[in-house]
Amino acid sequence: MNLPEFRQTLAANAPPAGISHALEALWWDAKGDWNQAHAAAQKDDGRDGCAVHAYLHRVEGDLSNAGYWYKRAGRPQATDALATEWERLARELLA
Repeated sequence: MNLPEFRQTLAANAPPAGISHALEALWWDAKGDWNQAHAAAQKDDGRDGCAVHAYLHRVEGDLSNAGYWYKRAGRPQATDALATEWERLARELLA
């Protein structure tokens, strides 16, 4: 699945079957459901899940908590637009 195809799935009521927890978290975030997104991110303790978890805390405005998760993901703290970070993460996870 590529990014345009992933974006098309946002018209559905549930994320596509078989996607990773990290990608599911981005799906829920794009749907405007931060709580579902956070719950999905918490299911992935790897670098991908930690990166999305960091992004979600940045969305929330909790930069201290976001910083913790960026460190766990082995990434510098993002400073670009949230939409840009979402797209970057989605592209990485879909690759």
